[in-house]
Amino acid sequence: MTKTTHAVPMNAPSTDAQAPVRRPGEAVTAAWIGLMRAQQIAIRSAERALRRAGLPAYGWYDALWELEKAGDDGLRITEIEQRMLVTQSNVSRLVDRLEAAACIVRRPSPTDGRAQQIVITAAGRAVRAQMWPVYAEVIQTVLGDHVSAEEADRIAQILAPVIAEGRG
Repeated sequence: MTKTTHAVPMNAPSTDAQAPVRRPGEAVTAAWIGLMRAQQIAIRSAERALRRAGLPAYGWYDALWELEKAGDDGLRITEIEQRMLVTQSNVSRLVDRLEAAACIVRRPSPTDGRAQQIVITAAGRAVRAQMWPVYAEVIQTVLGDHVSAEEADRIAQILAPVIAEGRG
């Protein structure tokens, strides 16, 4: 027997059986679309620039930066994934590649014998430092050339509660 499902059109009124759908206004929708497009442009630009410079993919920078900020304690793989700026579908494979390049080491977790802490090495810091000037130029070109310092600060302030809610 085949189960039939029916999609509810986005503009369909809610019924008693459905929870009311909260719909964003036009301004919020436009801001959302702008954020998503800007992120795509930023990541594509960073990937392109790093590739042209003969450097590893952006995911390396993202993970190495989070590990560098974590210091000698390192992070678990799940923590790296939560902190990365872009979705990395398989952080475990990324960590394997970083380990093969001697950019990280794995240590047993002091609190969970089954888990590992991933810690950046001096080589990992050097790779991230080599990537930074290329990435910094992308940040300036994609965003900094189009907004003032005050506007950039305001954007960061506006996005802070969104980011905090998403990480909670």
